[in-house]
Amino acid sequence: MSRSFLYYLFLNIYKDKKKHLGVVLISIVLIFLLSSSFFISGSIKDTLNNTLDNQADFIVQRVQGGERINAPLSWQDELSEIYGVSKVTPRVYGRYYFDDKLHYAIILGVDFFEEQSSKAITSLIKNINLKEFLSKEQMIVGDGVKKYLKAHFFNDSYRFLNPKGEFIELKIYAKFPKEANFATNNIIIMPIENAKKILGVKENEVSDFALEVPNKDEWDTIYDKISALHFDSRVITKKEVKKGYENLYNYKGGFFLSLFLLSLVTFSLLLYYRYSTIFYSEKKDIGVLRAIGWSIKDVIKFKFFESFFIAIFSYIVGVLLAYIYVFIFQAPILKNIYLGSDNLEFFISFRPILDFSILSSIFIIFIVPFIATTIIPVWKIAITNPKEAMK
Repeated sequence: MSRSFLYYLFLNIYKDKKKHLGVVLISIVLIFLLSSSFFISGSIKDTLNNTLDNQADFIVQRVQGGERINAPLSWQDELSEIYGVSKVTPRVYGRYYFDDKLHYAIILGVDFFEEQSSKAITSLIKNINLKEFLSKEQMIVGDGVKKYLKAHFFNDSYRFLNPKGEFIELKIYAKFPKEANFATNNIIIMPIENAKKILGVKENEVSDFALEVPNKDEWDTIYDKISALHFDSRVITKKEVKKGYENLYNYKGGFFLSLFLLSLVTFSLLLYYRYSTIFYSEKKDIGVLRAIGWSIKDVIKFKFFESFFIAIFSYIVGVLLAYIYVFIFQAPILKNIYLGSDNLEFFISFRPILDFSILSSIFIIFIVPFIATTIIPVWKIAITNPKEAMK
């Protein structure tokens, strides 16, 4: 492209800026919404993968009627005897609904003297002074739990009501850092004895067992051995947990992509109608270009680059706004679609994750129909006789 061509191109874009303003604004909104969706989804999945890396390789539960029920503690010895299993951690956990019966926290009971603690629990309490923590009846809470209790005037402690109608008061020793919010936002960790009392779990029972198997090549064999131990057991692998979360967030991302494609088709039809009307009203200008020696190819090339630069500008602005919205302002409103807002408010910090394959796909999906809807009307005018176009 020559310098004079570019000068005339940008001069023409500037001259007709009002004509392009509406198209640019709608394009920016479409790109912004879809990019925001993929930024949120990508950041959550990256955080999720890092979190699940510390989770147990297997979870063994006892089921009855398709529902999880408490398992006898005696299962721990049987599971420990399986060759290849390095750790078996009995776990006590459950939902505890607060006084309003609408919001709940997940109580997680931990045996702090158990050497077989899982990697997930160990990573959560690694900075806790256990001697000081265990000296009193205390608990460690997630950021969401802390903010909820504070909003309801429980600044230092909370009185739990167990199934027997007894109150058990625990002081708030500390809260988990915001960086761990994805895993701990609505979590309360406490000694396993207190968790059993609050949740009504019997002394010789636990909620389930977390197993760690270092050799991944043995997973299939160990899965079969665990399943064969008890007819009422259910074995959940780390792979299944990861796949479940990935399907959830891929579904939500796909929902936004479907809306984007539907909106893009509608937008393209409106854009085609708009530019058909505009270009037919400017037939004389195209006719003049043809009369002074511009070929059909030159006219189409000129309008192609005009549409291309408008699309590029809209795309860049839309992606930048989405980046600022998600990673600087933490995606207010839109994040609730992914994280949910029916329980404790989620305070999560989205880490910048850029998937250039997705961004390039968005660009191609957007720019092809955008340019096509502007070029076709121009081509129809450019192939007419210049004398007829200038009438």
